[in-house]
Amino acid sequence: MRDYYEILGVSRDSDDATLKSAFRKLAMEHHPDRNGGAEASEARFKEINEAYSVLSDSKKRAAYNQFGHAGVNGQQGGQSGGFGDMNDIFGDVFGDVFGDMFGGRQQRNGPARGQDLRYDLEITLEQAYAGAEVEVVVPAALSCETCDGSGAKPGTVATTCGTCGGAGRVRANQGFFSIERACPRCGGAGKVITDPCKDCRGHGQVRRNRTLQVRIPAGVDDGSRIRLAGEGDAGARGGPRGDLYIFLSVTAHELFERDGLDLLCTVPVPMTVAALGGEITAPCLMGGANCDGANRIDVKVPEGAQTGRTIRLKGKGMPSLRSRERGDLIVELFVETPTKLNARQKALLKELAELCGDQQNPKSASFLGKARDFWEDVTGN
Repeated sequence: MRDYYEILGVSRDSDDATLKSAFRKLAMEHHPDRNGGAEASEARFKEINEAYSVLSDSKKRAAYNQFGHAGVNGQQGGQSGGFGDMNDIFGDVFGDVFGDMFGGRQQRNGPARGQDLRYDLEITLEQAYAGAEVEVVVPAALSCETCDGSGAKPGTVATTCGTCGGAGRVRANQGFFSIERACPRCGGAGKVITDPCKDCRGHGQVRRNRTLQVRIPAGVDDGSRIRLAGEGDAGARGGPRGDLYIFLSVTAHELFERDGLDLLCTVPVPMTVAALGGEITAPCLMGGANCDGANRIDVKVPEGAQTGRTIRLKGKGMPSLRSRERGDLIVELFVETPTKLNARQKALLKELAELCGDQQNPKSASFLGKARDFWEDVTGN
């Protein structure tokens, strides 16, 4: 026979927690129900159970450590004192994973919490900035009003299940041990509805659309989640409702790009304003004293501004969801060249070009100097 410690893959000085963890992992992996009832899995499962039943018992473990298999012979393989308490082992180790599959402590026929629901909601950047009240229509399972959620036709009651006797569970023998499962007839409810409600067809719940008002807080971003407690599916057998989770996505804006709390806006600037300096009007989301009623703000353009120059307006960006902090509005300038010039305008621009020379275009002069050096290196001239 194989060494019990080797079967569980633990050392001989392992503590109880290590033993339980190893047993739980192996039993879940090799349980026959998870492997289509394969004989190899059943044999391996029995081997794991036998090893753990000995090593988890301090007296049996001491006897095994001193005398090996001879010290525990007669206590294993289905003999008295061997696996009579296997349901207790399973209930302790697997109770939080398999519920009452192994005779755990949960009662299937008790109240059950309703399912949580997810709703994806798309909002505008303006709504994310200022916050909003949004109406949503959510399909959800509701307790049937006709039968008050019982599933039985009004005036009738559910009867005790004859298969499980009202326990909601049945026991099935599998080799040398037995496993408890939800009753296949009543589904674990412990009662059978012989005359079902016509509106919910015996389910006790109906699926209908619900209209809810959702408050969007200011400062939300893509992926923000809002939890509405108790707005999910109705619970079974009088259990509490689940929750509704609203997942937000913010649509792309035609003027602004968002970077955290900052807003970026590219604004065209006439060539004359960029050259001489002046003011332009940029859009903003803030109102009140920060922007006028049309959500506009005046931006000072420095003399000689170039395309790509950014002007940062402090505190004019997005609000923070969890503090009073505000981001900035970053205005990026795009110097616009005039088009469709008449003869007079062209003449003036030619005169300006002649008057300016290289001194008024330092970047062009620097670039041309580097270009000449490059051409000379390539051509040798």
